[in-house]
Amino acid sequence: MYREFPIPDDEEVYEAVGEWPGSDESGARILTLRDNSGQSLIFSYDALARSVRIRWVNDHGVEMIDLFRESATRLSFTSGQSAKHILIDFDTGECTGTIEIQVTPHLSVRDRLLFR
Repeated sequence: MYREFPIPDDEEVYEAVGEWPGSDESGARILTLRDNSGQSLIFSYDALARSVRIRWVNDHGVEMIDLFRESATRLSFTSGQSAKHILIDFDTGECTGTIEIQVTPHLSVRDRLLFR
């Protein structure tokens, strides 16, 4: 069964994380986030395909993580005084989970996918 994957508009994304999303040839939205040590996190999301991809590249240009997941159900951006986050919820029917990306003060990714 198809479920909608609502995403914030570009202005909301910019207000939360300080970066404007771009887009690729397929129409997926892309954010490139960098930390002070030179590491980059490329986050892309596609509302129609209900998918996200997270690629983490270290300061030497070596890809450390390449994570792709479908069945996304919610994307939100939060911005507080001490940290900024991207939260993605998933529901595959058999499993449910969340990926949390911390944008500031440093990059981190937490992934939880659990059986129902």
